[in-house]
Amino acid sequence: MTDPTTDTAAPTAETVRADVAELLGRDAASIGDDENLMDAGLDSIRIMSLIERWRAAGVDSVEFPDLAEQPELGHWISLVAEEDA
Repeated sequence: MTDPTTDTAAPTAETVRADVAELLGRDAASIGDDENLMDAGLDSIRIMSLIERWRAAGVDSVEFPDLAEQPELGHWISLVAEEDA
């Protein structure tokens, strides 16, 4: 089985959730779509690491302000995976 956090295919809602959960040290299912990820412990360095990971997977349109201005998982999924959370 492919590890969703290292797969270079275009991110899906599941892989975005798994990537965020990995950096927060939490179970992916425990993160609500409307939870403020910065309040949950995600800092700017970790957000930049996610952006780099997603760029490596082909998502070139996401910038730091896109994520920092609305740090909810559901919003990030809509930007990165281009699908609903």
